[in-house]
Amino acid sequence: MLHECIDGLHIDPAGIYVDVTFGGGGHSKAILAKLGPEGRLFSFDQDPDAWEQAEKIDDERLTLITANFRYLEKYLRLHRVKQVDGILADFGVSSFQLDAPERGFSIRFDGPLDMRMGPSASMTAEELLNSYSAEELQRILGMYGEVKNARTLAQAIIQARTRKPLETTQEFKEILNKLAPKHREFKYFAQVFQAIRIEVNQELAVIEEFLAQAPTVLKPEGRLVIMSFHSLEDRLVKNFIKAGNVQGKEDKDLFGVVHRPLESVIRKPITASEEELKINPRSRSAKLRIAAKL
Repeated sequence: MLHECIDGLHIDPAGIYVDVTFGGGGHSKAILAKLGPEGRLFSFDQDPDAWEQAEKIDDERLTLITANFRYLEKYLRLHRVKQVDGILADFGVSSFQLDAPERGFSIRFDGPLDMRMGPSASMTAEELLNSYSAEELQRILGMYGEVKNARTLAQAIIQARTRKPLETTQEFKEILNKLAPKHREFKYFAQVFQAIRIEVNQELAVIEEFLAQAPTVLKPEGRLVIMSFHSLEDRLVKNFIKAGNVQGKEDKDLFGVVHRPLESVIRKPITASEEELKINPRSRSAKLRIAAKL
């Protein structure tokens, strides 16, 4: 949904914009194409693969920040930028990450149990699976993957690692194969891998920290454009736009007026069109929300 994202930013050619998830650079290139000579773009990414893609863009208006976007305000201040005209975030796992077996993100390939989105992550999936207690595993599988047999799977992981530490995605999938519902194996694998990945990268905590900073960083009427790929992410974004906090608790005054820093500029989230789905099946679960600073 590239065009919808760019349209949502309502780009001023002379403005300052931030792409907090550079990835393969598609969104950043599209933003640069809309900017004039005075415009500036700051792109964040903690992934070395993304840094290589950024090096291919020869444009003085682009500044790549090789850090997690949870540090949005800090790094913009280092570049003497207090406020910007728009912020774009795409919370999905990049194609580079999914298509690289050595990253451990994909259920299609065998590779090491890594799943780190950047070298700054405090642990790998291998370390998590071989050290978490059954209770901790059950918690993240149920909470982040909505895995129905989370307790049974957690116990199976504990039993398997007592025989031999888990090291590869194939070894992990062999455990999952025995517990996956028939004819729903792919979805089950995806839910489990998602849960482990979220915990490894502390993804929800990162999003919460990012959202808390966005209103401060945005200029009045500045746009916040966010694409989410699962309900946990989207709920945080929806609540923040609605109430100014990720819990969704509205702060009302004596007259019943809700105090919030942002306001949605669309009635409901934008989803992928049939044409988009044919080109990019991964966009099936995508939800795009657009808000403006009040």
